[in-house]
Amino acid sequence: MFAYIIRRLALMVPTIFGIMLISFVIIQFAPGGPVERIIAQMQGADGGLAARMGGGGDTGALSGGGGGDGGRYRGAQGLDPAFIADLEKQFGFDKPAPERFVKMITDYATFNFGKSYFRDVSVLQLIGEKLPVSITLGLWMTLLSYAISIPLGIAKAVRDGSRFDVWTSGVVIVGYAIPSFLFAILLIVFFAGGSFWQIFPLRGLTSENFSDLSLVGKAADYLWHIALPVLSMALGAFATSTLLTKNSFLDEIRKQYVLTARMKGLTERQVLYGHVFRNAMLIVIAGFPGAFIGAFFAGSLLIETIFSLDGLGLLSFESIVNRDYPVVFANLFIFSLLGLVVNLLSDLTYTWIDPRIDFETREV
Repeated sequence: MFAYIIRRLALMVPTIFGIMLISFVIIQFAPGGPVERIIAQMQGADGGLAARMGGGGDTGALSGGGGGDGGRYRGAQGLDPAFIADLEKQFGFDKPAPERFVKMITDYATFNFGKSYFRDVSVLQLIGEKLPVSITLGLWMTLLSYAISIPLGIAKAVRDGSRFDVWTSGVVIVGYAIPSFLFAILLIVFFAGGSFWQIFPLRGLTSENFSDLSLVGKAADYLWHIALPVLSMALGAFATSTLLTKNSFLDEIRKQYVLTARMKGLTERQVLYGHVFRNAMLIVIAGFPGAFIGAFFAGSLLIETIFSLDGLGLLSFESIVNRDYPVVFANLFIFSLLGLVVNLLSDLTYTWIDPRIDFETREV
């Protein structure tokens, strides 16, 4: 197993390199860039950017337009070419694309992500500020969906074809079909003062007087704020996990060893939880790390926007729109690396749950 882990870790290096290279090349052909954003602001076409402008810093390892000719940028006619050249130097675009890419990869290898173009703060600090929101949503959404879907999936498998199975399947299918952002709006309309009851707050993770509350009060206030966004995100995941659990249990219940256990005189409960459970839950539990990380991406942008939660989803979207390349590429690098590590952890979880699985004898 140790050799397998080493091989998987070694393969992460070319994988990350390929992801960053392809993304970097695509950006070279994407219209716009931080220099053009500043030019547009100066021409009055993007006044909203002025309030967000800060220092460029030493983040010039990233992609964007190059050359010192102002004519390379739309709307730059009439501007001093020396000023355009200074802007390019500030963002590092005065260097050739291959040199910028090599510097970016070299810096990222030591987790040096530089500073945001338009916020005058380090990228790691910026991500660290937004991370608690995304972790909150991802963790609670995953725990809630698993807490509901596993018992429900087992009950549906045991009662396969019954009236209970039919009507709960209808609920699950409807839940899967409803987009999380639409369900979020529905919850706001009914429970956050939209048209009916004002039970839950509409924005933020905590109240203004959070620091003055007792420990119990802080916990209650926190859960009060995250109730609606977590419910919104858990809807789709709950449906998927329920059907996965049911199908996994059905596959195991129909196997020969279950019939043998019943013939030995074991009760249905002993058969279900003593023999079937471990094998059936293998695929469900092993997918927990991936489900948790996936919660950072699936629907987080819309949910964060609807409930005014300043997390990584909103940060990534704003960074792409504003061509804030240090933040864009740092997010891509960090979560690509995190995804690869989580995939490895999922495989190791398989072996922990069922020692019969041996990846050591398989090719990576």
